[in-house]
Amino acid sequence: MPRFRLPLMIGAFAAGLAAGPALAHPHVSVQTETRVMFDAQGQAVALEQVWTFDEMYSAFAIQGLDTNKDGNFSREELAELTTINVENLGQQKYFTVVRHERRFVSFGPARDAWSEVQGGKLTLHFTMPIVTPFKPGGRPLVVEVYDPEYFVAFEPADGEPMRLVGAPEGCKLDYSPPRTTGAAANLSESFFQSLNASANFGQQFAGRYTVNCP
Repeated sequence: MPRFRLPLMIGAFAAGLAAGPALAHPHVSVQTETRVMFDAQGQAVALEQVWTFDEMYSAFAIQGLDTNKDGNFSREELAELTTINVENLGQQKYFTVVRHERRFVSFGPARDAWSEVQGGKLTLHFTMPIVTPFKPGGRPLVVEVYDPEYFVAFEPADGEPMRLVGAPEGCKLDYSPPRTTGAAANLSESFFQSLNASANFGQQFAGRYTVNCP
């Protein structure tokens, strides 16, 4: 389970959990906001992500980063954490699956990344550029954010968790809730340790956004 800081520290975080009382999966929760960005020609060009981590994980991730001891965390103090997170997220394909009709959409290296801490929670901002921008052209564009191994639970944030920015007139956004909720609590830790990403177990807990443009 060693992944990003949602550091490289995720492995250390998991070890810390193992030393305490047993907890049901998932071990980390993330509230997500996603914006699908379009250019002036009506092409989908990028996804902007805003991810807010739960208080327990946030406290673990930011410990020792308030270097000037002023009780706040500046972008500069969080810069190394941001870099580690984004680099490792790239290796995990940003836990984001986008399909245009049946074709998977590829993303380039994340840009415009920065972090902040508010109310004890760490929030990561970053943009995922689409390698080959395209016009939806009457075919559905589907977006899902999930961890295949379900160590991390991604959930839509309150309010407006998905937005279309600069979309052509007539584009519509629909949301389908997860097919499964709560079932993981009945499964053993050994079951999850036997999983790998190819099992794609976490997809059943993911909501699905569908964009349809004329």
